[in-house]
Amino acid sequence: MNTNTTDWIEEELHNLKEAGLFNTIRTIESPMDARVTIDGRSLLNFCANNYLGLANHPQVRAAAQAAINDFGVGPGAVRSIAGTMSLHIELERRLADFKHAEACITFQSGFTANLATIPVLVGKGDVIFSDELNHASIIDGARLSRANIVRYAHNDVDDLRRQIAQTSQYGRRLIVSDGVFSMDGDIAPLDKLCDVAEANGILLMVDDAHGEGVLGRGGRGIVDHFGLHGRVDVEVGTLSKAFGVMGGLVAGKQIIVEWLRQRGRPFLFSSAMTVPDVAACIAAVNLLQHSTELVDRLWHNADIFKNGMKALGFNTGHTQTPIVPVMLGEAPLAQEFSRRLFAEGVFAMAIGYPTVPPGKARIRVMNSAAHNQTDLEEALEVFGRVGKALGVI
Repeated sequence: MNTNTTDWIEEELHNLKEAGLFNTIRTIESPMDARVTIDGRSLLNFCANNYLGLANHPQVRAAAQAAINDFGVGPGAVRSIAGTMSLHIELERRLADFKHAEACITFQSGFTANLATIPVLVGKGDVIFSDELNHASIIDGARLSRANIVRYAHNDVDDLRRQIAQTSQYGRRLIVSDGVFSMDGDIAPLDKLCDVAEANGILLMVDDAHGEGVLGRGGRGIVDHFGLHGRVDVEVGTLSKAFGVMGGLVAGKQIIVEWLRQRGRPFLFSSAMTVPDVAACIAAVNLLQHSTELVDRLWHNADIFKNGMKALGFNTGHTQTPIVPVMLGEAPLAQEFSRRLFAEGVFAMAIGYPTVPPGKARIRVMNSAAHNQTDLEEALEVFGRVGKALGVI
């Protein structure tokens, strides 16, 4: 009997809805800022990774607009064929200087930066030691490489040592970890990972997507936070979070950056960042190089919110950063919590499986330098009311 070949998709979507795991995406009708407009209503925004409020910063906007007048909009083709714009070279030079790295290369996103980097460093017959909670882009990049993937327990350096000692068949080896883990807000022990890598002659790579603009002096990232300049082989980052724009970067040793220019598939086979994106990123770097004000304000706001949530009785996990996971357990509860927040003027989405393990659903609160004291007090009041109404606190 013939059946519709997409019937199984309809069934799977139904199952997601029944389990409280169906993701309903809100439509934003305003700039990304401390408050956003959804369905004609102004809501406090605690969903965005816009840590420093740069997504709608006047200097960043002005730089993008001016660059369009000077350079147009698109790069025309891949850089290895159409040539590379001077703006791209300037951004890479500025990022390398900002991060105190030998060199830097940019990509279309942080996700593609990982897809480009891992497969050029290791391949079939090699081995990757990967933190069990690494981001999906690291997981996918590792799979594309065809290397053997050995997972070690989250942030457990002793387990990493055991896994290295037990792995005897390999060619090249790579240790890779997120810098800041986006769902829990905890920080990788990069200093200890560096010691292990050096002691065993293994390449070390860190994905600092949520450390860029957050950790280190003036937001220079996790390598700066631990004072490891020159000791970490590869530092992947994103320009779509704290920098407020779009794009990815790989900073580190000159020889690895040059190898990526020759063999990184997203660099060779996909057009570069657009002109306004590149110019906006340069403006964002300028702001961070000249002042720590936004980074300082981010951490100040995060401290206020975290302390307020703890005082209310919420479980906020083991966060060490401005990311605040409000741990709720089951996905249906997290979705109901999010709906009630929305009704009371706070935009903070529920996160469940597969983004986090089953039974660990949460509201992930993303603090921003764009928020003011009144915003934070209002949000805490709403979280408190909803938490009491649902019996969470």
